[in-house]
Amino acid sequence: MRQLLLLLTLLAAPAFPLLAAPPDYREAALEAARWVQSAAISTKDGAVWPADPHDKSTVNNTLYAGTPGVVLFLLEAHRQTRDAAHLKMARAGADALLAALPGEKETGLYEGMAGMAFALEETYKLTKEAKYRQGVLRSIELLRQRAVKKGAGIEWNGVTDIIAGASGTGLFLIYAASELNDPSLIDLAAQAGRRLIELGKPEAGGKKWAMDDKFPRLMPNFSHGTAGVAYFLATLYRETKNKEFLEAALAGGRYLQSVANTEGDGCKIFHNEPDGKNLYYLSWCHGPPGTARLFYRLWLVTGDQAWMAWMKKSAKAVMDSGIPEKETPGFWNNVGQCCGSTGVAAFFLSLYRVTGNRPYLDYSRRITAQLLAKATRDKSGMRWIQAEHRIKPDLLIAQTGYMQGAAGVGMWLLEMDAFERGKKTGITLPDSPF
Repeated sequence: MRQLLLLLTLLAAPAFPLLAAPPDYREAALEAARWVQSAAISTKDGAVWPADPHDKSTVNNTLYAGTPGVVLFLLEAHRQTRDAAHLKMARAGADALLAALPGEKETGLYEGMAGMAFALEETYKLTKEAKYRQGVLRSIELLRQRAVKKGAGIEWNGVTDIIAGASGTGLFLIYAASELNDPSLIDLAAQAGRRLIELGKPEAGGKKWAMDDKFPRLMPNFSHGTAGVAYFLATLYRETKNKEFLEAALAGGRYLQSVANTEGDGCKIFHNEPDGKNLYYLSWCHGPPGTARLFYRLWLVTGDQAWMAWMKKSAKAVMDSGIPEKETPGFWNNVGQCCGSTGVAAFFLSLYRVTGNRPYLDYSRRITAQLLAKATRDKSGMRWIQAEHRIKPDLLIAQTGYMQGAAGVGMWLLEMDAFERGKKTGITLPDSPF
C-alpha cells in the first residue's frame, strides 16, 4: 500500500523542479540606494552626484545622468520604506538643484531645466516644502522667457526631441499644468507643438522629424526622433482636442509603419538613416519599448485597435530577438533604463498591466533576473558595471544616474517590488503613457 501511495505521489508531482524563492527586489533596490548615497558629494548648497563616482568632473544636473534622477530614486525609496535617511538625502539633492537653476543653460527634459523642475515638483509633493514648489515656478518662468518665437509657434534650442528638445520640454509643461492647475502651460506646450508640425518632413504618406537640422543622421525612434515627437503631439491632442496635433501624430505613426521591419510579424525600426538602416536597438532609446509608447498613446486617443496591434508587434520583435540570454548589435552589455535590460523589463510589465497577457509578465521577470545576475555587490552596496556606449564596449563604468546607472535600475526594482506586493509606485515620468 505504501508503495502504491508513493507511486501516486510521484505521478502527481510536477514534471519540472520547484522554483526558487522569488528575488528580493526591494532589498536589491536598497542596496543600490546605499551605493548611490555613498557617492554623494556635499556642497554648500546640498548634495550632488557625479555620474561616475571616480570622476568628480561628471557631476551634472541632468535627469539623464545626474542629480535629478538620484533625487527621484531616493524619494521613491523613502515612499516605500519610510526610511528618513532616503528623504534627507533626496532633499539635499533637491536643495542643490534649487541653487543650480539660475545658471542652467539647457531647457530639456532629460538634459536641462525641465528635468530639474520635475524632480523639484516630485520633492514638493512628498515634503510639502514651499521652496521646492517655488523652484518649479521659477523654472517655468525661465522656460517662458527662453522660448523663441519661430514660425507658427515657439522653440527653445532648435532641437525637436524627447531628450533635450521641444517634445520633452512640452511633456514637462503638460505635467506641470496638471500639478499646478495652470492651463496656460498647455497653451505654451501647444505653441511648441505647432512649431514641430511645421518642422515635420513629408515621407511615405506620413511625416518624419529630424532631431536637429544640423545633425547628420535622422533617428526615427523615441529618444531622438519621429516616435518621440509624434508621442508629444498625440499627448497634446489628448489635452487640447485640437485635431491638427492628432493628424500630425498619426502622420508620424504612418511613417514609422512604412519603414518598420515586420519580419515574423514583429515591429522594429532601424537606428538611423542613412548609415544605420541595418542596426536595431531593443530598449527605450531607439528600440521597440520606446517607440511602442507612441502606438499605445495613439490607441488611447483614437480607440483604434490597430495601434494596440502595433504595440504587440513591437513586443514580439523583442521577445523573438533572443535577449536577454544573448547580446545583439543593438543590445550589448548594458542594463540601463535607456539602452538596456531595465528599459525592456519595465516595458513588458507595463504591457502586462495593459493586456493581462501572462507571457509579458514572465518575460519582464526573466529580464529582471538577468540584470540582477549582472550586478556587482560588496560592502558599499549594489551597482552595475556596464558599457554605456555601444561603440565603446571596453569603457566599463558603474554609474549613479537614472538612464545609465543604479538610480534607474533601483527605481525599476522598487516598481517590480511594488507590483509583486499589489501596490503602485508614486513617480511616473512625463514621457510615460503607462
